[in-house]
Amino acid sequence: MMEQIMNFFIPLAKAQSQGSMPPPGPQGGGMSLMVMFVIFFLFIYFAIWRPQTKRAKEQQNLLNSLAKGDEVMTAGGILGRIIKLSDKYITLSVANNVEILMQKSAVVSVLPKGTLKSIE
Repeated sequence: MMEQIMNFFIPLAKAQSQGSMPPPGPQGGGMSLMVMFVIFFLFIYFAIWRPQTKRAKEQQNLLNSLAKGDEVMTAGGILGRIIKLSDKYITLSVANNVEILMQKSAVVSVLPKGTLKSIE
């Protein structure tokens, strides 16, 4: 098995001679190539595709669960309380009389209630 894999990646250089050629070694059929493609696909699926879709699903659930009064942290590190909520935008109160309008997708986490009071 290991020899077949090595032969696949590093082909052997054979010089032609005038004498008789030794019989060729065992050749890996199409099955070994198929197995390598399956292993490669499984690696891509479990290492890249599946974790990425799981993260995207979690982020979408987080954005759908946002409500007025939630304390959130944005991708830029801004902490604030949601005072207005629409389909794509939120208005955050970040300090007394300071409100900012942001895209909803900028929210990365919902903080536990009372977090903002404990930091002030």
